Amino acid sequence: MTRASRTAVLVCQGRAAADGRLAPGRFADPTAAPLLRPDERAAVDQVRAGVAPQGWRPRVDYETVRASAEVVAPRTVAVDDAVRDRSHPQVVILGAGLDGRAWRMPELAGAAVFEVDHPASQQDKRERAGALFGPPPHYVPVDFRRDRLGEALAGAGHRADVPSTWIWEGVVPYLTRTQVAATVAAVAACSAAGSRLVVNYQTPAVTTVLGRVAARLLSAGAGRSSVWADEPWRSTWRPAAMAGLLARHGFTVGHDEHLLDTAGRLGTPIRHARSLRHGRVTVADRR
Repeated sequence: MTRASRTAVLVCQGRAAADGRLAPGRFADPTAAPLLRPDERAAVDQVRAGVAPQGWRPRVDYETVRASAEVVAPRTVAVDDAVRDRSHPQVVILGAGLDGRAWRMPELAGAAVFEVDHPASQQDKRERAGALFGPPPHYVPVDFRRDRLGEALAGAGHRADVPSTWIWEGVVPYLTRTQVAATVAAVAACSAAGSRLVVNYQTPAVTTVLGRVAARLLSAGAGRSSVWADEPWRSTWRPAAMAGLLARHGFTVGHDEHLLDTAGRLGTPIRHARSLRHGRVTVADRR
């Protein structure tokens, strides 16, 4: 990767579109819109207005952002709840993208927050985050092809002998199974007893793969390059396989749920039931 992640922008657009609209009182992200550039906010504003635009290209942009909002809102709530449930002095966000938790979650005000991401994506984040108020997180640029997570974190002030909450959201599908296993091993090596790992992952589904292909074709028809063209899915996991991987590295799963159940409890739209059903959040604690 030599440039910032386009998927990170789409997720941020989804959070901005959902802010104050989906699951009011349970989901809010006032940091999302300020992290977007003006041209990236156009589709967000249309979704928030609830009026589908005319024309093929703007309609594809509108539907893509609306779908992102309806999947990202319950996912964010599931992760946030797991973070709030276990207060730790250190929080590490793996593949942070345009995550705004360091600014928007008051529960993290007393914690040291470390954001780990590819150098190109992190530089883009730093340029955008100037619009936000409050102390920034500790930025930890890591290229997993050549950098060691533990060394990079230690250099930024992270302590492996102090419990941490690890957030791994929206990243696992883009890694191979070998890369996922290597990352879990690296996290375990940096995790004191009592640490918590919150993982968002996808279960296998032919329909989901077909849906992504269809989305690429729609984007091409609208004269857009697909947001997933450079970031294809590389792995899916069944809950037992994910729990087994975590157990081998000292983590015990206490909760694992698909996002369709989360959306049902929150009362958010379920127009994309397949995506919600195959997206999961697992919460595991270090023994």
